[in-house]
Amino acid sequence: MFIRQKLCRAPLRLFLSRCYGQVLPTERLHPSIRNFALDLSWTQPCFPLSSKNIRIYSQPQDFSRTLLGMIRRARERIFISSLYIGSSETQLIDTLGAALQSNPSLKLHLHLDYNRSTRPGASSTVRLLLPLLKLYPERVHVNLFKSPKLKGIMAKLVPRRFDEGWGTWHAKIYGVDDEVIISGANLNESYFTNRQDRYLHFTSSHLAQYCVAFLRTMESSCFRLGISANCDDPNPSITWPNSSIHPENMEQSTGAALRTFQKNQLVESQALSDANGHEKPDIWIFPMIQGGQFGVREEERCLAQLFKHLSTSNANNGTATPLMDLTSGYFGLYKRYQEFVRLSRADCRILVASPKANGFYGSSGISGRIPEGYTHLEQRFWAGILRSRRAWQTTFSEEGNEVGHGVQLSEWYRPGWTYHAKGIWLSPHPKDDPVLTLFGSSNLNSRSAHLDTELGFIMVASSDGASDGLRKKLGDEVKGLRQHAQEWKGGGRRVRWGTKALVGLVGGML
Repeated sequence: MFIRQKLCRAPLRLFLSRCYGQVLPTERLHPSIRNFALDLSWTQPCFPLSSKNIRIYSQPQDFSRTLLGMIRRARERIFISSLYIGSSETQLIDTLGAALQSNPSLKLHLHLDYNRSTRPGASSTVRLLLPLLKLYPERVHVNLFKSPKLKGIMAKLVPRRFDEGWGTWHAKIYGVDDEVIISGANLNESYFTNRQDRYLHFTSSHLAQYCVAFLRTMESSCFRLGISANCDDPNPSITWPNSSIHPENMEQSTGAALRTFQKNQLVESQALSDANGHEKPDIWIFPMIQGGQFGVREEERCLAQLFKHLSTSNANNGTATPLMDLTSGYFGLYKRYQEFVRLSRADCRILVASPKANGFYGSSGISGRIPEGYTHLEQRFWAGILRSRRAWQTTFSEEGNEVGHGVQLSEWYRPGWTYHAKGIWLSPHPKDDPVLTLFGSSNLNSRSAHLDTELGFIMVASSDGASDGLRKKLGDEVKGLRQHAQEWKGGGRRVRWGTKALVGLVGGML
C-alpha cells in the first residue's frame, strides 16, 4: 500500500496522506531508511524516477563533455546556476552562442553570484557574457544574486576579493530541456580537468521543472545583467528589478518566497504517480533548500531527522549498524552536524581534502592560510570524537574478517589535483551498496548552513532489486573517491597562532 506518512501519526496526517496521493511505496524501502523517507515526504517535495534515467559520472572530463553535449542538443531552454563562469571558458560561451544561433526558439537563463561575477578587470564573468547579451537580448537572461548579509558601511569597506565571505549564490544546476546535472562543480577550467567533484545526470521532466521553478522564484531577489543604452559603452548594465524593496533588506521577502515555493512544490509532487512516462519508479528524490540568512534551513532539519531515525531504527530493530560515508572538500563541519556524528549509532567514514588538495593551497596573502585553517577545524573536530570515545576501532568477525566501528577520518590526495566533492552515502551494512545519498552544492559546513544559498537533494533507492544497478554505481562512486584516501595526518600538523586567531575571527566564513 502506498502512504504518505506512518500510521501512528495523528488522524489528520493519515487523512491527508490518503487524499494527496501516493508517492512512496513503503514495502520497497529498506527498514533503515523507511521511516525517515516517510517523514521526509511530509515536509519535502518528492520526485519519483526510474534508475534507468540516472547516470553517475566520476571524472571532471565527463562533466565537461556531457554538459557541452546537452547544450548542443537543447531545443527549448538552457538553465544554468553556478557561482561563476571562469574567464577562460570560451568553449562554453561559444557552445552556448552556437546553440542560440542554430535554434531561434531557444532561451538561456543564467543564475550566478554577483560578487564573484563582477570582480574588477576585463576577464570578469559579466564581461564574458556581454557578447551573448548583445546578440540575443530577448533570449539571454542573466540573474546575479548578491547576499544581503554584507550591507551598509561594511559593504563599502570590505575589499572586493573578500566580500564573498558574507555569503554567495552557491546552487549548482546545469540543465537543458528535461535533462539536469546536479553537481558541486563550478564553470571553470580546473573543474573540467583536475578538480574532483560529484556529477549526477538525470533525465526527468519533473526534476527539471522543479529546478527551473526554483530559479524563477529567486529572480525577484537578483540583479539583472543587461547591455548599456549607449552602444559604445563597453560596461554592462546591472539593475535591481524590485522597486518595492531594497536589495540589502530582502531577507524576509526572499525567505517567504522560498517557503511558499516549497509548499507549492510539495502539493504538486504529491500528485505524481510515476517517474517518467510508463517507467516504474525505483528512485525517489527530495530537494532541500538551505538559506540560513533567509531563515530557510531544510538541509539542517532533514539531517536531524536522518540521524534520529538511524539511532531509533538501529536500537529498536536490532539491525546491523549502518555505514555512513561523508565527504567535504572544505571540512568545517557545522557544529550541529558534528554533534549528530558524535552521538550517532551509525559508523561514519569521513573524507576531507588534504592541505595540498585544497583549492586555496599556495595562494598569496591571507588566502594562503585557508588550508591551514581547515587543518585547525579538523583538529578540533577530531578532539571531540576522541572525547566521545567514537574513534574508529578495528575488530575481527567470527569469520576472521576485519570489521571497523566508530568514526574514521581520512584525507584525499592525488598529485596535481584538488578536491571539491561533498555529500553523504548511507549503506544498511558495510558490505551493502548505498540506499541513500545526499548530493548538491552544500559543503555541510558552517558557511553552507548560515551564509550561502544552497540547493541539495536526498535520493533514496528501493531495496527490492529494481535499483541494484544504480546502488552499485553509488557504491562505486564512494570507492572511487576513497581510492585516493590516506590516513589523516592533521593531528601532527602545526597550525600557527595567527591562523588560529584568524579562524576564531572568521571561522564561520570558511
